[in-house]
Amino acid sequence: MPTRESIENLISRYSLGYDTADFDAIDVCFSDDAVFRMTLPGNEPVVFDGKDAILSLMKQSAESQTDQRRHVNSNLIVHGTEDGVTRTTHYLTLLATENGEIRVLSAGVYRLEIIGDDDDPRLRTLDLELDRPY
Repeated sequence: MPTRESIENLISRYSLGYDTADFDAIDVCFSDDAVFRMTLPGNEPVVFDGKDAILSLMKQSAESQTDQRRHVNSNLIVHGTEDGVTRTTHYLTLLATENGEIRVLSAGVYRLEIIGDDDDPRLRTLDLELDRPY
């Protein structure tokens, strides 16, 4: 079972990897069978099934952005581990800097399922419910 510290490090590696376009760092954060579900208000979830689909989404999104993104994670709750899966909930605040101005793009709630142990935790399921489209 991963410790709180290793869970926080995993979440931070994922976010920093995206913010710095380090897709190798992102790659090692996911299990091969990972699923990412993103829900925008009033819409059904958009599902990316498998690590390759998630990485493709991340790369395409990063390439289309002209600003510098910063993913700020907070209010982490570790619900516990059952059957080898650790479940967590935390907030996301998404910031963007462009032309010297910082703005809040969106905020939301992540619900994660993490597998592996303290030495090698991996994201298996990411459910992101955003408060507004970004």
